[in-house]
Amino acid sequence: MKTSRLIVPGLHGSEADHWQSWWERQDPQAQRVQQDDWHHPDLHTWTACLQQSIAASTSEKVWLVAHSFGCLISVKAAQLNPDKIAGLFLVAPADPQRFAISNGELAVTLTVPSLVVASTTDPYLSLEKAKTWATIWGSQLVNLGDVGHINVASGFGAWPRGLKLFEYFCSQFSEQELVDFWRLSA
Repeated sequence: MKTSRLIVPGLHGSEADHWQSWWERQDPQAQRVQQDDWHHPDLHTWTACLQQSIAASTSEKVWLVAHSFGCLISVKAAQLNPDKIAGLFLVAPADPQRFAISNGELAVTLTVPSLVVASTTDPYLSLEKAKTWATIWGSQLVNLGDVGHINVASGFGAWPRGLKLFEYFCSQFSEQELVDFWRLSA
């Protein structure tokens, strides 16, 4: 099964030194979701752009590599149309309430593999809330400890160890395991 990586930035679009931008440069097959307005996130508008990017992919399935608000739209896209999504790698999800999004809007069990990568000192989502969302979504959770929002401001530029974590997460799912996962969760 041919899969590819779709980079899903959050607020402001992940600057050039951000780990998402570095990962994108490492993989010529990776694509970045483009938003019309990176400074005013809107769940439904941004999700629609993400869904267009997913539909435009020439791969059979895409892995969504999301950060912050990008995690929220990735969950929403997986809720609405999981068929072309291989899985979600959700790094430092934002708190939906910070964007006036009701918890019910995203309170779904995902039907694709997912991993939440969180921190004990993320100013945008407490570890307790990250654990709660991971449980609701049916996601695995990795706590990186005292590392802030896992962005450039907290010391995460290239983040090669994160790339290894992502690759390891993806490698857990052979083509048959992904088929079985989708069949069992349908």
